[in-house]
Amino acid sequence: MKRILVTRFSAMGDVAMVASVLREFQEQHTDTEIIMVSRPFFSAFFEGIPRLKFHPIDPKNKHKGIAGLFKLYKELKSYKATQVADLHNNLRSRFLDILFKISGYTVQILDKGRAEKKALTRSENKIFKPLKLTTERYADVFRQLGYTLSLSHQLQKQHRLIPPGMMPILASNMKKIGISAFAQHPYKVLSKEKMGEIIRVLSEIPVQIILFGGGSEEAQVTEGWEKQFSNVRSIVGQYNLSQELDIIAHLDLMISMDSSGMHMASLMGVSCVSIWGATHPYAGFLGYGQSIDDCVQVEHPSRPSSIYGNKACPCDGIEAIDLVTSGMVVEKVKLKLNL
Repeated sequence: MKRILVTRFSAMGDVAMVASVLREFQEQHTDTEIIMVSRPFFSAFFEGIPRLKFHPIDPKNKHKGIAGLFKLYKELKSYKATQVADLHNNLRSRFLDILFKISGYTVQILDKGRAEKKALTRSENKIFKPLKLTTERYADVFRQLGYTLSLSHQLQKQHRLIPPGMMPILASNMKKIGISAFAQHPYKVLSKEKMGEIIRVLSEIPVQIILFGGGSEEAQVTEGWEKQFSNVRSIVGQYNLSQELDIIAHLDLMISMDSSGMHMASLMGVSCVSIWGATHPYAGFLGYGQSIDDCVQVEHPSRPSSIYGNKACPCDGIEAIDLVTSGMVVEKVKLKLNL
């Protein structure tokens, strides 16, 4: 067995995309073992991938600083791998790369395409064109290590068990739509008023709506929608990540911002209507197997203003996400599900 160390520590959506790539890599290479190094919370993404062992990194405690990275290096050396696929290319991963190179490992590092992304997001002389998908950038690292890898870019429906308490909802005959209404940065989040209107209209069709998110503030918002509208269930804070994936696997459709909800849907083989503001699918972060035709966005010369959505969009004084209407999302969902 060939053994490869794979590093990708964050962020949630990026790690989920790694799982999509590794699933297909292991299908095509039955003589390989993968040691996946990431944060403990993300281990659920890699469940069921054959010949993969998950090794957690604890950057805030055990593996903090240079001394902590030396500890992690020693832990990873015990697997006796010979190759390293650095799918992160940040300070921590590059420090580990140096240690492994000194020890004779073959190391390949992700090319993030920074110059192309800067050209795509700059306000003047913007070069507006689709960039290489992030999943293909990940695949390139394995190709550079000497492996053939052909990604299908197709959704693969996953069969998962229904978590406790969800049987009445997930086993019903109603169409089931998940909504991940939040994101890390405000320039990627549709307003509560517009999202509430989307939920109201869809719940009256009717379809069963399941609300996803994390944190106490998001729980308050989703629980408010659950009380306000029929056929709506908030599961925020009620299930762990693996169970949330179980639930997503039984959906007919996911609605998500440009966020981890879209990538979790991809992992479970579920189509996603994604909503884009300051960011743009051309940057390469469209969910694996998702269609650009399912993206809801308003084209504007200033878009995209950033890759990650952490910068405002100078769209005539209006945020790009605010140019998206609730009606645009509802019509896309109706078309997708033939409602």
